[in-house]
Amino acid sequence: MTESTSPKPDDDGDQQPQGLFSRPRWLPFILTFAVYMLSGMFDPGPPECDAAHAAEQAAAAAETDEEADEGGQWIPTVDRQYYPIVYAGRIALTIGAILLVLPVYRQFPFRLSPWAFAVGVVGVALWLGLCYLNVERFVEDSFLGSLIGMGARTAFDPFSYFESNTVGLIGFLAVRFLGLVLVVALIEEFFLRGFVMRYVVDPDFWKVPFGTTTLVVVITGVVYAVVSHPAELLAAAVWFSLVTWLMNKTRNIWDCVAAHATTNLLLGLHVVYWGQWELW
Repeated sequence: MTESTSPKPDDDGDQQPQGLFSRPRWLPFILTFAVYMLSGMFDPGPPECDAAHAAEQAAAAAETDEEADEGGQWIPTVDRQYYPIVYAGRIALTIGAILLVLPVYRQFPFRLSPWAFAVGVVGVALWLGLCYLNVERFVEDSFLGSLIGMGARTAFDPFSYFESNTVGLIGFLAVRFLGLVLVVALIEEFFLRGFVMRYVVDPDFWKVPFGTTTLVVVITGVVYAVVSHPAELLAAAVWFSLVTWLMNKTRNIWDCVAAHATTNLLLGLHVVYWGQWELW
C-alpha cells in the first residue's frame, strides 16, 4: 500500500495543521486560490471583447464628429495595455499568500514519483488534442454556450506588445511561466485535491487521508474542471480525471503538483512557439 502524504495525526487522532494561517483548517487551502482568482478580475477579456469596445468607441466618435481610428483597428483597453503589470501584481500577491501558508503546505512530505512527469506529458498531449477537436462548438447553441463563452482567455501576445523591447519581453515571459508552471499548479492542486476532494468525503477533511477516492470525489473533479475551464471543458474533464487517477495511485499531493506543472510548462512552450495565445 502506498504511504499517505497527509499530515500526521496528533494525540487525539485528529490532524493538526501548523502555522500562522492554519486556523480555520480550510484557510491555507482556500486563501491562495482566492487571492489568485480575485486578483484575476482585473485581467482583460479576449481580443474580441476589445474589438467590441473599439466599435463602441468608434460609434461614439462618429456621433460627436470625432475622428475614429484609421483602418478600423481595435483599440486596446486600459487593462490590455497594462496587462503585464496587472499580471505581475497578481502573481506577486499570490506568492505572498503562498508564503503565509507555506508551513501547512510543507506538512505534506515532499517526494516525487516518475508517474507524475509521465502523467504531465500524456496530459498535455490529451489537452492539446482535445482542444484541436473543438468539440465545444457542438454545444455552443445549447445552455452550455454561455458557460463556454465565459471561459475565453486573455490571449495576450507578448511579442506584438513588446515588439523591439527584448528585456520587457523576457521579463514578462519569465513572470508568465512562473505563474503558469509553479504558482497555478501549486495553489490549484492544494485547493482542489488538498481541500475540496477531501471535504466532499468528510467535512472534517483533515481526517481524510490524501488520495481517498470515491465516486463523489471523481465527479467533483470533473465538475470543477468543467466549471473552471469551460472553454476547454472536454480537455479539462479528461485531464483532471487523469490527475485524479495519479492522486489515487501515489497518494502524494506533490505528484499532482508536479504533473500539473509539467503539463503547464509544455503547454506554455507550445503556445509561445506556435503563437496560439488563445490557449493561455
